[in-house]
Amino acid sequence: MSTLESPVRNIVTVFGTRPEAIKLFPLVHTLEADERFDSRVLVTGQHRGMLDQVLEIAGVTPHHDLDVMQPNQSLDALTARLLTGIGSVLDTEQPDWVVVQGDTATAMCGALAAYYRKIPVCHVEAGLRSGDIYHPWPEEVNRKVIGSFAALHAAPTDTSAAALHRENVDPAIVHVTGNTVIDALHWITAKVEAEPSLAWDLADVEERFAGKRIIGVTSHRRENFGDGMRNIAGAIKRLAAREDVALIFPVHLNPNVRAIMNAELEGLDNVALLEPLDYPHFARLLDICTLMLTDSGGVQEEAPALGKPVLVMRETTERPEGVEAGTAKLVGTDEDTIVREVERLLDDESAYLAMAKAHNPFGDGKSAARIADLLAR
Repeated sequence: MSTLESPVRNIVTVFGTRPEAIKLFPLVHTLEADERFDSRVLVTGQHRGMLDQVLEIAGVTPHHDLDVMQPNQSLDALTARLLTGIGSVLDTEQPDWVVVQGDTATAMCGALAAYYRKIPVCHVEAGLRSGDIYHPWPEEVNRKVIGSFAALHAAPTDTSAAALHRENVDPAIVHVTGNTVIDALHWITAKVEAEPSLAWDLADVEERFAGKRIIGVTSHRRENFGDGMRNIAGAIKRLAAREDVALIFPVHLNPNVRAIMNAELEGLDNVALLEPLDYPHFARLLDICTLMLTDSGGVQEEAPALGKPVLVMRETTERPEGVEAGTAKLVGTDEDTIVREVERLLDDESAYLAMAKAHNPFGDGKSAARIADLLAR
């Protein structure tokens, strides 16, 4: 190697949940194909089955798997296992950089374990803020912890970069890259188009609801457990009474979600309660739906890329860009409000088109390449 050539950078990418895997596999692919990097993947198994589905479809084979998840595990127990497990792998790998994504316990512990070893951290999807430490909980604080010491902030939008600037993060280490979730969506859409069988398991539901307008539903946020979930179930039941509407709801594995949704919605003619969908099938749901009703963060970014309005069943969002652009609207968990806002989009074509045709602010599908170039510097 000549003295002018840069050394190969050893990168450990850490993730453990389905959303992290979706948003990081484009970067993992990019790093693995780039001779400037020696790329290693550490998964924690924070979401086991849902994580493995993404790894398989994306063709990612982890070098390390902590398999930390246990039934009814408390956040502090999970955090302790993550921190010590990730730390042990970092002691073995001795990387030049640790890459984490988003706001999970895995991301926070991966960053903290790296910080304890003075390994620089690249935070993908940095700078998202709701302004309320309990909404989303505990994700808002997880992001703030990582943001306090990351050495490279890959902010998806100008809004997220501005949030970091307000927290006195050095502008020299904040870069607007777009969101890798759009890279992933483009990749899976092309893959399903080339291999339609990857999403054929929705065919029966599509046939059952032929001629109806599909509302896709996802709900899993901790802050909605209890009354929030019951209100969401009540709104779905009322919407399902419309003859022109059907709701497809992949129900999260968390028992706080399943117990309520199964009790309230099972057996309704216009509601399909499904097991969690793998990534190709979820992309298919986004494609066939009229709108998405969700408390998820990622759906707020993905659905607008396919021209689908998003009604967000939360009081706040760390993705205000979508609300400002008009692709998303906060509706909270009040039953009457949810029903009113869904029916407004169903019955008012101008209101629907205003959201469906609004510009998606979250990226152009080239984010992973930008982040790789930043790491190489």
